[in-house]
Amino acid sequence: MLLLNFLVPALEVVIIWVMLNYLLKFFWGTRAMDVVFGFLAFLFIFFLASWFGFPVLQKLMLNVVNVAVLAVFIIFQPELRLALSKIRFKGRKYREIHEFDLFLDNLTKSVYRLSDKQVGALIVLENQDSYEEYSSSSVQLSALFSPELLESIFVTTTPLHDGAVVIRGLQIAAAGTILPLAHETAQLARSMGTRHRAALGASQKTDALIIVVSEETGKVSIARDGILTRGVKMDRFRGIVRSVFTPPELTKKIKQWRWWK
Repeated sequence: MLLLNFLVPALEVVIIWVMLNYLLKFFWGTRAMDVVFGFLAFLFIFFLASWFGFPVLQKLMLNVVNVAVLAVFIIFQPELRLALSKIRFKGRKYREIHEFDLFLDNLTKSVYRLSDKQVGALIVLENQDSYEEYSSSSVQLSALFSPELLESIFVTTTPLHDGAVVIRGLQIAAAGTILPLAHETAQLARSMGTRHRAALGASQKTDALIIVVSEETGKVSIARDGILTRGVKMDRFRGIVRSVFTPPELTKKIKQWRWWK
């Protein structure tokens, strides 16, 4: 019985600490942070009133807190809904699968939108080998990947559209990167330009997967390990990228997640 009386308060303290830690992490730097601090201040004053036995102050603070909680739920409904939606009982692997699948979906749509518009593009998906040797002298972005950012880089009126974009993980690491050109031209048709030559040349030196969108035909090509594959369709594009960048132990989990979804 004595052990139970000790464990219950300790468990309550741990639960309260976890809740406060999550709230502070989520609301930190947002407009709701001041409200959180104010709410914590009210709780502290209420605790002091209860500790020192101030009945009037305790009743006053209790009424104020009840009204304040209702006001917070009304005013900050969007923020609270977003916070609750982020409470997941999924593991790290599930989140990795979800993030990778979302990235691949956005990348695919972006590449084939460029293809439909016949906007030339050269995209490097960095693998194990670092591209710092080539990207160090280019424009450093270190920006979270988004289709809008990727497509805007290759607009012909921008100064970066002629170079390659280097994607490292889920980030656009650099733009305007100059890649080494291939010396062997057996795989290159006369209709292929500098982008295809650069993609093939870079794939001969590193294990990256390099995507080319032809400005003349709009066709999507993929270069890897010194081999250039032309006219890649959307479904095959997804399969190639997933086979290269999805760890083998996650492939089965991705299929299971898609089936349950």
